[in-house]
Amino acid sequence: MSHTALTPVFVGLRTSLHILFAALTSLVVVRALVDGNPNAAVVIVLAVLLIITYGFGGVLARRARGGGANARTLSTYVWALMLSCEWLVLVWLSPDAAYLVFPLFFLYLHLLPRGWRTLAVLGSTLLAIAALGLHSEWTVGGVVGPLVGAGVAIVIGLGYKSLAAEAAERELLVKQLLETRDQLAQTERESGVLAERARLAREIHDTVAQGLSSIQLLLHAAERADPDAAGLEHVRLARETAAVNLADTRNFIRELAPAALVEQGMGAALRRLAETQWQSPEREVRVRVADVLDLPMPLQTALLRIAQGAMANVVKHSEATQATISIERDRSGVRLMISDNGRGFDPALVEAAAARGFSDSFGLTATRERVEQLDGALTVDSQLGAGTTITVDLTLNPLGPSGEEKA
Repeated sequence: MSHTALTPVFVGLRTSLHILFAALTSLVVVRALVDGNPNAAVVIVLAVLLIITYGFGGVLARRARGGGANARTLSTYVWALMLSCEWLVLVWLSPDAAYLVFPLFFLYLHLLPRGWRTLAVLGSTLLAIAALGLHSEWTVGGVVGPLVGAGVAIVIGLGYKSLAAEAAERELLVKQLLETRDQLAQTERESGVLAERARLAREIHDTVAQGLSSIQLLLHAAERADPDAAGLEHVRLARETAAVNLADTRNFIRELAPAALVEQGMGAALRRLAETQWQSPEREVRVRVADVLDLPMPLQTALLRIAQGAMANVVKHSEATQATISIERDRSGVRLMISDNGRGFDPALVEAAAARGFSDSFGLTATRERVEQLDGALTVDSQLGAGTTITVDLTLNPLGPSGEEKA
Protein backbone atom coordinates (compact mmCIF):
# COMPACT_ATOMS: atom_id res chain seq x y z
CA MET A 1 0.00 0.00 0.00
CA SER A 2 1.32 3.43 -0.91
CA HIS A 3 1.71 6.09 1.74
CA THR A 4 -1.51 7.81 2.83
CA ALA A 5 -2.74 9.69 5.89
CA LEU A 6 -3.91 6.36 7.35
CA THR A 7 -0.60 4.57 6.76
CA PRO A 8 0.59 5.15 10.38
CA VAL A 9 -2.63 3.51 11.60
CA PHE A 10 -2.07 0.42 9.46
CA VAL A 11 1.59 0.23 10.48
CA GLY A 12 0.60 0.49 14.14
CA LEU A 13 -1.98 -2.29 13.83
CA ARG A 14 0.45 -4.61 12.06
CA THR A 15 3.21 -3.87 14.57
CA SER A 16 0.85 -4.56 17.46
CA LEU A 17 -0.14 -7.86 15.88
CA HIS A 18 3.51 -8.90 15.51
CA ILE A 19 4.26 -7.97 19.11
CA LEU A 20 1.19 -9.86 20.36
CA PHE A 21 2.16 -12.98 18.44
CA ALA A 22 5.75 -12.91 19.75
CA ALA A 23 4.57 -12.24 23.34
CA LEU A 24 2.06 -15.10 23.36
CA THR A 25 4.59 -17.49 21.85
CA SER A 26 7.11 -16.47 24.50
CA LEU A 27 4.45 -17.06 27.17
CA VAL A 28 3.96 -20.63 25.88
CA VAL A 29 7.69 -21.30 26.21
CA VAL A 30 7.89 -19.79 29.71
CA ARG A 31 4.86 -21.73 30.95
CA ALA A 32 6.24 -24.95 29.54
CA LEU A 33 9.47 -24.45 31.50
CA VAL A 34 7.87 -23.19 34.72
CA ASP A 35 5.09 -25.81 34.88
CA GLY A 36 7.47 -28.65 34.11
CA ASN A 37 5.71 -29.75 30.94
CA PRO A 38 7.12 -33.18 29.99
CA ASN A 39 7.14 -32.05 26.36
CA ALA A 40 8.92 -28.80 27.18
CA ALA A 41 11.79 -29.41 24.75
CA VAL A 42 9.42 -30.17 21.88
CA VAL A 43 7.27 -27.16 22.80
CA ILE A 44 10.30 -24.88 22.71
CA VAL A 45 11.40 -26.22 19.33
CA LEU A 46 7.91 -25.85 17.91
CA ALA A 47 7.59 -22.34 19.34
CA VAL A 48 10.89 -21.30 17.74
CA LEU A 49 9.78 -22.90 14.45
CA LEU A 50 6.47 -21.06 14.70
CA ILE A 51 8.25 -17.71 15.19
CA ILE A 52 10.56 -18.45 12.24
CA THR A 53 7.61 -19.37 10.02
CA TYR A 54 5.74 -16.25 11.09
CA GLY A 55 8.73 -14.04 10.30
CA PHE A 56 9.25 -15.81 6.97
CA GLY A 57 5.82 -14.60 5.91
CA GLY A 58 7.05 -11.00 5.66
CA VAL A 59 10.06 -12.02 3.55
CA LEU A 60 7.82 -14.17 1.35
CA ALA A 61 5.39 -11.30 0.85
CA ARG A 62 8.15 -8.90 -0.24
CA ARG A 63 9.57 -11.40 -2.73
CA ALA A 64 6.14 -12.24 -4.11
CA ARG A 65 5.44 -8.59 -4.98
CA GLY A 66 7.62 -8.93 -8.04
CA GLY A 67 5.51 -11.86 -9.33
CA GLY A 68 1.95 -12.04 -10.54
CA ALA A 69 -1.21 -11.98 -8.46
CA ASN A 70 -1.56 -15.78 -8.63
CA ALA A 71 1.97 -16.27 -7.29
CA ARG A 72 1.31 -13.91 -4.38
CA THR A 73 -1.99 -15.60 -3.51
CA LEU A 74 -0.57 -19.13 -3.63
CA SER A 75 2.44 -18.28 -1.48
CA THR A 76 0.19 -16.56 1.07
CA TYR A 77 -2.13 -19.56 1.33
CA VAL A 78 0.79 -21.97 1.74
CA TRP A 79 2.29 -19.80 4.45
CA ALA A 80 -1.03 -19.55 6.34
CA LEU A 81 -1.49 -23.34 6.12
CA MET A 82 2.02 -24.01 7.48
CA LEU A 83 1.46 -21.58 10.34
CA SER A 84 -1.88 -23.21 11.20
CA CYS A 85 -0.45 -26.74 11.17
CA GLU A 86 2.42 -25.76 13.46
CA TRP A 87 -0.04 -24.06 15.81
CA LEU A 88 -2.24 -27.20 15.91
CA VAL A 89 0.71 -29.35 16.92
CA LEU A 90 1.80 -26.82 19.52
CA VAL A 91 -1.68 -26.49 21.02
CA TRP A 92 -1.89 -30.28 21.23
CA LEU A 93 1.26 -30.27 23.40
CA SER A 94 0.55 -27.13 25.44
CA PRO A 95 -2.87 -25.68 26.29
CA ASP A 96 -1.33 -22.21 26.61
CA ALA A 97 -0.80 -22.22 22.86
CA ALA A 98 -4.58 -21.94 22.47
CA TYR A 99 -4.27 -18.20 23.14
CA LEU A 100 -2.26 -17.83 19.93
CA VAL A 101 -5.54 -18.24 18.10
CA PHE A 102 -6.29 -14.55 18.69
CA PRO A 103 -3.52 -13.15 16.38
CA LEU A 104 -4.29 -15.99 13.96
CA PHE A 105 -7.84 -14.63 13.67
CA PHE A 106 -6.47 -11.41 12.18
CA LEU A 107 -4.26 -13.29 9.76
CA TYR A 108 -7.20 -15.35 8.49
CA LEU A 109 -9.39 -12.26 8.16
CA HIS A 110 -6.68 -10.40 6.27
CA LEU A 111 -5.28 -13.12 4.02
CA LEU A 112 -8.07 -15.54 3.14
CA PRO A 113 -10.87 -15.02 0.59
CA ARG A 114 -14.19 -13.70 1.79
CA GLY A 115 -15.92 -17.08 1.99
CA TRP A 116 -13.08 -18.80 3.84
CA ARG A 117 -12.45 -16.14 6.48
CA THR A 118 -15.44 -16.95 8.67
CA LEU A 119 -14.89 -20.69 8.34
CA ALA A 120 -11.23 -20.37 9.33
CA VAL A 121 -12.06 -18.17 12.34
CA LEU A 122 -14.88 -20.49 13.44
CA GLY A 123 -12.79 -23.65 13.00
CA SER A 124 -9.79 -22.28 14.86
CA THR A 125 -12.08 -21.04 17.66
CA LEU A 126 -13.59 -24.52 18.10
CA LEU A 127 -10.11 -26.08 18.09
CA ALA A 128 -8.91 -23.65 20.76
CA ILE A 129 -11.97 -24.40 22.92
CA ALA A 130 -11.44 -28.13 22.48
CA ALA A 131 -7.74 -27.86 23.35
CA LEU A 132 -8.49 -25.95 26.54
CA GLY A 133 -11.22 -28.45 27.50
CA LEU A 134 -9.13 -31.56 26.81
CA HIS A 135 -6.01 -30.35 28.61
CA SER A 136 -8.00 -29.22 31.66
CA GLU A 137 -11.57 -29.28 32.80
CA TRP A 138 -14.27 -27.61 30.77
CA THR A 139 -15.05 -24.12 32.05
CA VAL A 140 -17.20 -21.22 31.05
CA GLY A 141 -14.10 -19.07 30.59
CA GLY A 142 -12.50 -21.68 28.34
CA VAL A 143 -15.52 -21.53 26.04
CA VAL A 144 -16.50 -17.88 26.24
CA GLY A 145 -12.92 -16.54 26.02
CA PRO A 146 -12.15 -17.83 22.50
CA LEU A 147 -15.66 -16.88 21.33
CA VAL A 148 -15.27 -13.31 22.60
CA GLY A 149 -11.81 -13.13 21.07
CA ALA A 150 -13.22 -14.28 17.73
CA GLY A 151 -15.96 -11.64 17.88
CA VAL A 152 -13.52 -8.88 18.74
CA ALA A 153 -11.19 -10.00 15.96
CA ILE A 154 -14.00 -9.97 13.42
CA VAL A 155 -15.09 -6.46 14.46
CA ILE A 156 -11.53 -5.14 14.32
CA GLY A 157 -10.94 -6.92 11.01
CA LEU A 158 -14.01 -5.33 9.49
CA GLY A 159 -12.87 -1.95 10.75
CA TYR A 160 -9.45 -2.53 9.22
CA LYS A 161 -11.01 -3.41 5.87
CA SER A 162 -13.17 -0.29 6.00
CA LEU A 163 -10.16 1.87 6.76
CA ALA A 164 -8.20 0.25 3.93
CA ALA A 165 -11.07 0.85 1.49
CA GLU A 166 -11.36 4.46 2.61
CA ALA A 167 -7.61 4.92 2.25
CA ALA A 168 -7.69 3.49 -1.30
CA GLU A 169 -10.63 5.74 -2.21
CA ARG A 170 -8.87 8.77 -0.76
CA GLU A 171 -5.67 7.90 -2.61
CA LEU A 172 -7.61 7.66 -5.88
CA LEU A 173 -9.23 11.03 -5.16
CA VAL A 174 -5.85 12.62 -4.46
CA LYS A 175 -4.49 11.14 -7.68
CA GLN A 176 -7.40 12.58 -9.65
CA LEU A 177 -6.91 15.97 -7.99
CA LEU A 178 -3.21 15.92 -8.89
CA GLU A 179 -4.05 15.02 -12.48
CA THR A 180 -6.59 17.85 -12.60
CA ARG A 181 -4.00 20.23 -11.18
CA ASP A 182 -1.50 19.15 -13.85
CA GLN A 183 -4.11 19.68 -16.55
CA LEU A 184 -4.88 23.15 -15.23
CA ALA A 185 -1.17 23.93 -15.12
CA GLN A 186 -0.82 22.71 -18.70
CA THR A 187 -3.75 24.89 -19.76
CA GLU A 188 -2.18 27.88 -18.05
CA ARG A 189 1.12 27.18 -19.78
CA GLU A 190 -0.65 26.96 -23.14
CA SER A 191 -2.40 30.26 -22.45
CA GLY A 192 0.89 31.83 -21.43
CA VAL A 193 2.61 30.56 -24.57
CA LEU A 194 -0.24 31.87 -26.70
CA ALA A 195 -0.14 35.26 -25.00
CA GLU A 196 3.63 35.47 -25.45
CA ARG A 197 3.35 34.55 -29.11
CA ALA A 198 0.71 37.24 -29.57
CA ARG A 199 2.98 39.76 -27.84
CA LEU A 200 5.91 38.80 -30.07
CA ALA A 201 3.71 39.13 -33.14
CA ARG A 202 2.65 42.63 -32.10
CA GLU A 203 6.24 43.64 -31.35
CA ILE A 204 7.50 42.32 -34.70
CA HIS A 205 4.64 44.00 -36.50
CA ASP A 206 5.26 47.34 -34.81
CA THR A 207 9.07 47.26 -35.23
CA VAL A 208 10.56 44.98 -37.86
CA ALA A 209 7.61 44.91 -40.23
CA GLN A 210 7.07 48.65 -40.05
CA GLY A 211 10.78 49.27 -40.52
CA LEU A 212 10.96 47.04 -43.60
CA SER A 213 7.87 48.72 -45.01
CA SER A 214 9.45 52.14 -44.51
CA ILE A 215 12.73 51.01 -46.11
CA GLN A 216 10.82 49.67 -49.09
CA LEU A 217 8.93 52.95 -49.54
CA LEU A 218 12.09 55.07 -49.21
CA LEU A 219 13.98 52.95 -51.73
CA HIS A 220 11.06 53.07 -54.11
CA ALA A 221 10.97 56.87 -53.76
CA ALA A 222 14.72 57.08 -54.38
CA GLU A 223 14.36 54.87 -57.43
CA ARG A 224 11.68 57.10 -58.92
CA ALA A 225 13.39 60.37 -57.97
CA ASP A 226 16.43 59.77 -60.17
CA PRO A 227 15.82 56.97 -62.69
CA ASP A 228 19.21 57.53 -64.36
CA ALA A 229 21.34 57.69 -61.22
CA ALA A 230 24.39 55.45 -60.84
CA GLY A 231 23.83 52.37 -58.76
CA LEU A 232 20.13 52.28 -59.54
CA GLU A 233 20.26 48.52 -59.94
CA HIS A 234 21.53 48.24 -56.36
CA VAL A 235 18.69 50.41 -55.13
CA ARG A 236 16.16 48.28 -57.02
CA LEU A 237 17.71 45.07 -55.64
CA ALA A 238 17.57 46.46 -52.09
CA ARG A 239 13.93 47.42 -52.54
CA GLU A 240 13.02 43.95 -53.83
CA THR A 241 14.94 42.32 -50.98
CA ALA A 242 13.08 44.50 -48.46
CA ALA A 243 9.77 43.54 -50.10
CA VAL A 244 10.58 39.83 -49.86
CA ASN A 245 11.67 40.16 -46.24
CA LEU A 246 8.54 42.14 -45.42
CA ALA A 247 6.38 39.38 -46.92
CA ASP A 248 8.27 36.75 -44.91
CA THR A 249 7.88 38.81 -41.75
CA ARG A 250 4.13 39.13 -42.25
CA ASN A 251 3.84 35.39 -42.81
CA PHE A 252 5.83 34.86 -39.61
CA ILE A 253 3.49 37.18 -37.73
CA ARG A 254 0.45 35.25 -38.99
CA GLU A 255 2.06 31.97 -37.89
CA LEU A 256 2.81 33.37 -34.46
CA ALA A 257 -0.62 34.62 -33.55
CA PRO A 258 -3.83 34.12 -35.46
CA ALA A 259 -5.46 37.10 -33.79
CA ALA A 260 -8.95 36.37 -35.11
CA LEU A 261 -8.77 32.84 -33.73
CA VAL A 262 -7.81 34.10 -30.27
CA GLU A 263 -10.34 36.89 -30.12
CA GLN A 264 -13.34 35.52 -32.04
CA GLY A 265 -13.01 31.72 -32.23
CA MET A 266 -12.48 29.15 -34.98
CA GLY A 267 -15.74 29.67 -36.86
CA ALA A 268 -15.40 33.44 -37.00
CA ALA A 269 -11.74 33.21 -38.05
CA LEU A 270 -12.56 30.86 -40.93
CA ARG A 271 -15.51 32.98 -42.06
CA ARG A 272 -13.32 36.08 -42.05
CA LEU A 273 -10.70 34.31 -44.16
CA ALA A 274 -13.41 33.05 -46.50
CA GLU A 275 -14.79 36.55 -46.98
CA THR A 276 -11.45 38.31 -47.40
CA GLN A 277 -9.25 35.76 -49.17
CA TRP A 278 -11.05 32.71 -50.54
CA GLN A 279 -14.39 33.87 -51.89
CA SER A 280 -14.74 35.53 -55.25
CA PRO A 281 -17.54 36.31 -57.69
CA GLU A 282 -16.85 32.91 -59.27
CA ARG A 283 -16.40 30.96 -56.04
CA GLU A 284 -18.65 30.49 -52.99
CA VAL A 285 -17.05 29.30 -49.74
CA ARG A 286 -19.27 27.90 -46.99
CA VAL A 287 -18.03 27.59 -43.40
CA ARG A 288 -19.87 25.15 -41.15
CA VAL A 289 -17.89 25.56 -37.95
CA ALA A 290 -19.00 26.64 -34.48
CA ASP A 291 -17.52 29.87 -33.20
CA VAL A 292 -16.34 28.16 -30.00
CA LEU A 293 -14.71 24.72 -30.08
CA ASP A 294 -13.87 22.80 -26.92
CA LEU A 295 -10.26 22.33 -28.01
CA PRO A 296 -6.92 23.69 -26.78
CA MET A 297 -5.67 26.71 -28.66
CA PRO A 298 -2.59 24.94 -30.15
CA LEU A 299 -4.86 22.33 -31.70
CA GLN A 300 -7.25 24.98 -33.02
CA THR A 301 -4.27 26.81 -34.51
CA ALA A 302 -3.12 23.63 -36.23
CA LEU A 303 -6.59 23.05 -37.69
CA LEU A 304 -6.71 26.64 -38.88
CA ARG A 305 -3.34 26.25 -40.63
CA ILE A 306 -4.45 23.01 -42.27
CA ALA A 307 -7.62 24.69 -43.52
CA GLN A 308 -5.61 27.63 -44.85
CA GLY A 309 -3.23 25.32 -46.72
CA ALA A 310 -6.04 23.28 -48.23
CA MET A 311 -8.02 26.37 -49.28
CA ALA A 312 -4.89 27.84 -50.84
CA ASN A 313 -4.79 24.79 -53.11
CA VAL A 314 -8.49 25.21 -53.87
CA VAL A 315 -7.99 28.84 -54.83
CA LYS A 316 -4.89 28.24 -56.93
CA HIS A 317 -5.57 24.93 -58.65
CA SER A 318 -9.14 23.62 -58.37
CA GLU A 319 -11.12 26.10 -60.51
CA ALA A 320 -14.02 25.31 -58.14
CA THR A 321 -17.21 27.32 -57.92
CA GLN A 322 -18.10 26.00 -54.47
CA ALA A 323 -16.07 24.94 -51.43
CA THR A 324 -17.19 23.86 -47.96
CA ILE A 325 -15.25 23.81 -44.68
CA SER A 326 -16.67 21.87 -41.74
CA ILE A 327 -15.36 20.82 -38.34
CA GLU A 328 -17.14 18.20 -36.21
CA ARG A 329 -16.16 17.50 -32.61
CA ASP A 330 -17.20 14.51 -30.50
CA ARG A 331 -15.95 12.93 -27.26
CA SER A 332 -13.19 10.92 -28.93
CA GLY A 333 -11.92 13.13 -31.72
CA VAL A 334 -12.31 15.98 -34.16
CA ARG A 335 -12.81 15.89 -37.94
CA LEU A 336 -11.98 18.65 -40.42
CA MET A 337 -13.43 18.34 -43.93
CA ILE A 338 -12.72 20.59 -46.89
CA SER A 339 -14.51 19.78 -50.13
CA ASP A 340 -14.86 21.51 -53.48
CA ASN A 341 -16.48 20.87 -56.85
CA GLY A 342 -13.36 21.70 -58.84
CA ARG A 343 -11.54 19.80 -61.53
CA GLY A 344 -9.97 17.35 -59.10
CA PHE A 345 -6.78 15.32 -59.56
CA ASP A 346 -5.33 11.85 -59.17
CA PRO A 347 -3.91 11.60 -55.60
CA ALA A 348 -1.78 8.57 -56.50
CA LEU A 349 -0.04 10.43 -59.31
CA VAL A 350 0.55 13.47 -57.11
CA GLU A 351 2.02 11.40 -54.28
CA ALA A 352 4.25 9.47 -56.70
CA ALA A 353 5.52 12.70 -58.23
CA ALA A 354 6.13 14.18 -54.76
CA ALA A 355 8.11 11.07 -53.77
CA ARG A 356 10.37 11.58 -56.81
CA GLY A 357 10.68 15.29 -56.12
CA PHE A 358 8.92 16.31 -59.32
CA SER A 359 5.73 17.70 -57.77
CA ASP A 360 5.04 21.29 -56.77
CA SER A 361 2.20 20.26 -54.39
CA PHE A 362 4.02 21.60 -51.35
CA GLY A 363 0.73 22.55 -49.67
CA LEU A 364 -0.56 18.98 -49.64
CA THR A 365 2.80 17.67 -48.42
CA ALA A 366 2.93 20.25 -45.61
CA THR A 367 -0.63 19.38 -44.61
CA ARG A 368 0.23 15.68 -44.44
CA GLU A 369 3.31 16.38 -42.32
CA ARG A 370 1.34 18.59 -39.93
CA VAL A 371 -1.37 15.93 -39.52
CA GLU A 372 1.26 13.27 -38.85
CA GLN A 373 2.78 15.47 -36.15
CA LEU A 374 -0.64 15.49 -34.48
CA ASP A 375 -0.90 11.66 -34.74
CA GLY A 376 -3.89 12.13 -37.02
CA ALA A 377 -5.06 10.67 -40.32
CA LEU A 378 -5.31 12.53 -43.63
CA THR A 379 -7.60 11.25 -46.38
CA VAL A 380 -7.62 12.77 -49.87
CA ASP A 381 -10.60 11.77 -52.01
CA SER A 382 -10.40 13.23 -55.49
CA GLN A 383 -11.11 12.30 -59.08
CA LEU A 384 -10.52 14.17 -62.30
CA GLY A 385 -13.56 16.30 -62.97
CA ALA A 386 -15.32 15.24 -59.76
CA GLY A 387 -13.91 17.63 -57.16
CA THR A 388 -11.80 17.00 -54.07
CA THR A 389 -12.53 16.22 -50.41
CA ILE A 390 -9.78 16.41 -47.80
CA THR A 391 -10.57 14.84 -44.42
CA VAL A 392 -8.43 15.19 -41.29
CA ASP A 393 -9.24 12.96 -38.30
CA LEU A 394 -7.56 13.68 -34.97
CA THR A 395 -8.00 11.47 -31.91
CA LEU A 396 -8.30 13.13 -28.53
CA ASN A 397 -6.92 11.43 -25.43
CA PRO A 398 -9.33 10.33 -22.58
CA LEU A 399 -8.21 13.07 -20.18
CA GLY A 400 -8.87 15.79 -22.69
CA PRO A 401 -7.16 16.87 -25.90
CA SER A 402 -3.59 17.87 -25.54
CA GLY A 403 -3.53 19.58 -28.85
CA GLU A 404 0.20 20.07 -28.80
CA GLU A 405 2.14 19.43 -31.95
CA LYS A 406 5.20 17.32 -31.67
CA ALA A 407 8.52 18.99 -32.12
